[in-house]
Amino acid sequence: MVRMNLTPATKEQTICPHRLSPHNADFAFSLYKKLSTHPEAKGKNIFFSPLSISMALSMLALGAKGNTHSQIFSTLGYSTLTPDQVNEGYEHLLHMLDHSQDEMLLEAGSAVAVREDFKPVDKFLKDVQHFYEGEAFTVDYSKPEVAVQEINKYIAKKTKDMITDMIETLDPQTVMMLINYIYFKSKWDKPFQARLTRKADFNVDENTKVSVDMMSRSGRYRFYRDQENSTSIIKLPYKGNASLIIALPDEGKMEELEKHICKDHLRNWHEQLSEKSVFLQMPKFSTSASISLDEPLQEMGIVDAFSGAANFSGLSENANLKVSKVLHQAVLKVNEEGTEAAAATTVEIMLTSIRTQESMILNRPFLMFIVDSSTRSILFVGKINNPTA
Repeated sequence: MVRMNLTPATKEQTICPHRLSPHNADFAFSLYKKLSTHPEAKGKNIFFSPLSISMALSMLALGAKGNTHSQIFSTLGYSTLTPDQVNEGYEHLLHMLDHSQDEMLLEAGSAVAVREDFKPVDKFLKDVQHFYEGEAFTVDYSKPEVAVQEINKYIAKKTKDMITDMIETLDPQTVMMLINYIYFKSKWDKPFQARLTRKADFNVDENTKVSVDMMSRSGRYRFYRDQENSTSIIKLPYKGNASLIIALPDEGKMEELEKHICKDHLRNWHEQLSEKSVFLQMPKFSTSASISLDEPLQEMGIVDAFSGAANFSGLSENANLKVSKVLHQAVLKVNEEGTEAAAATTVEIMLTSIRTQESMILNRPFLMFIVDSSTRSILFVGKINNPTA
């Protein structure tokens, strides 16, 4: 692996990253609906980082022109923004996301793994470095097994070994891979006591129960009962700038909520939350998901990038290129102390060839959102159907 030295760009910082948050939230919920309605998703956990995916595709857009660029921007919800606004927004967002303290660690970044004899446009590499904190290194794709090991080793290092097998195979025609990663680890602001954790039933569906380690805590939490959507909402703050928002629909109401949920629900819930005394029971669990995004992204509008009609002349002036694969993997661990989560997205580019106490018992499927308050970004989205899966 050979590192490539890039000269930093000197663009002035002129945009607040909050401008991206409503667009990224729209994309997050649009993608969630695609993933949750896929036949193979029925009854399974869903977990992904919409921010990682948006960032990887925005990095891809640096090299796209014409309809290819328009389709990427339209799908991401950036039609009303200029490329400069998007790129500078990510530059600021990444700077603000860089939290490193005793109680909370949040890291995000990018990389470009380039074939040794392939020369990308210099401006593309400089922009990746400047706006997306991307480093570039060379990989010998003519030896796919070696390339797989190098890329997986890189991602494993950046995700603290939470994601170690991101790539399984590579096409020898691959000339470049775009990588984005997010790693999050934080302690609860109000931790659960391990001695109170007990075995309890979790109702996966009408006919299935599983035994889980159920954590319990009584305390003051920001809580809201959304009568219109038959859903209870609770906000569990982490130490630092992040929090976990959980939405628990009433029995039989999950599909109805999923059908209509959008960023306005999340915003309204956040505005309506008020401090209450709550008895909370929540399963201790781990989950992971590996997703091929080729089909969902094409259904959402990114079509040309995967075909011979792709225009990546901003990436290479001399080669006909297309996207061959977009992969995403995310891992989550929740216990009494806090939460650890990581996600990575890869874009493979190849040659065309004590008042009244509320009670919230998470003993049936629920939705979850890990949100960073400083950038108003949805870091992770999940649906926990079965905590033991």
